[in-house]
Amino acid sequence: KKKARVSCSLPEPSWEERLANAVTPLWRLPYQEQLQVKYESQRKILQTLASRLEELGIDAQKRGGLCCPLQPVVPSPVINGYRNKSTFSVNRGPDGNPKTVGLYVGTGRGRNIVCVKANHVENIPSKHKQVAQCYEEFISHSPLDSCILFHEGGHWRELVVRTTSCGHTMAIITFHPQQLGQEALATQKALLKEFFTCGPGAVCALTSLYFQESTMTRCSHEQSPYQLLHGTPHIFEELLGLKFRISPDAFFQVNTAGAEVLYQAVGELCQATADTVLLDICCGTGTIGLSLAHQVSKVIGVEVVEKAIEDAEWNAAFNGISNCEFHSGKAEAVLPQLLASWEDARPLVAVVNPSRAGLHYRVVRAIRNCRSICRLLYISCKPEGEAMRNFLELCCPPDPKKKLAGEPFSPVLAIPFDMFPHTLHCELVLLFTR
Repeated sequence: KKKARVSCSLPEPSWEERLANAVTPLWRLPYQEQLQVKYESQRKILQTLASRLEELGIDAQKRGGLCCPLQPVVPSPVINGYRNKSTFSVNRGPDGNPKTVGLYVGTGRGRNIVCVKANHVENIPSKHKQVAQCYEEFISHSPLDSCILFHEGGHWRELVVRTTSCGHTMAIITFHPQQLGQEALATQKALLKEFFTCGPGAVCALTSLYFQESTMTRCSHEQSPYQLLHGTPHIFEELLGLKFRISPDAFFQVNTAGAEVLYQAVGELCQATADTVLLDICCGTGTIGLSLAHQVSKVIGVEVVEKAIEDAEWNAAFNGISNCEFHSGKAEAVLPQLLASWEDARPLVAVVNPSRAGLHYRVVRAIRNCRSICRLLYISCKPEGEAMRNFLELCCPPDPKKKLAGEPFSPVLAIPFDMFPHTLHCELVLLFTR
């Protein structure tokens, strides 16, 4: 007789497990093991950088094949529910409900996107989950459809929730107007406000409720203004003894407790003295520069988001800090002008904290060509991405064809900070000197 085959296949993971695996892939590991995984990934990045520098003719191989010493990953003070900002999508859920508010499993390219509620995701705080649940309740009773594909109509889109350790909560709802007139739009805004102030959504106790009419995937305030429907225009956070004002689209480190540890370390690595000028590139609301202002002679911040610069200036004034100046505009437009005529005798230390897109080549060139900058701290949440291009541009030999005249930098120390527990991501601080 033939033996019956015994199936050894594992049961299909639940949608909750699939989502946890997608957004927090290390969630099953004890925290110390997570840190070891991240250390190994940062080690590989530094080995890659060393190899790439060798290809440029730069002797960069140090102990273990790294381009510079790598310190252990600095742990996050908070491991669960640490995110102060979450972005929730609206799309079809596992049950086919097109008004599910959650996070994506699958990809647009694979055409297998499913929106799964994030109630069990460990890095999202309960307050964010509560607001998402209330938003889903609101749109489920709305006669208007969710906007899954722009060209197919529908209106209700993303929800962004921001919270602070001061107990403030901001909700930003993105809405595709399609062909709705102003009167119909006003009706929807009034219903939304009523729901979150007098209806079931009042349990969220929102500090600020914003509404943005957006016909694109992402819109800046300048492209489509954030409309305040209820509450105060800003929420406030406290960091290293300072108070910071946060606008809807201003950048703020997603892990506040982790940011305090990171900025303290940045202050030490700057080796700033009373006559140092700190150049804070991609400064956001000014958190790094302002937290280090007491150590230095002057802080110069550059940031592309106008509202963030307004926040930075308010933050400086509110905290009684008078040695900071902030410039609004693209760093590649502002920085070369700032540095071209730099004749200040004071030592200049640069701190850059760009988005995942990295720094524009003109920014790197301006830094390289400014002889006063001998110390540079590059903070990157994705050092294996576009930041790697920047590292090579900072360290490569002078190149007249590329108008790169300044002496090259060398990486001397790398410190990873775990700003994103349960995920594979790390914030790497790489110190360059010349």
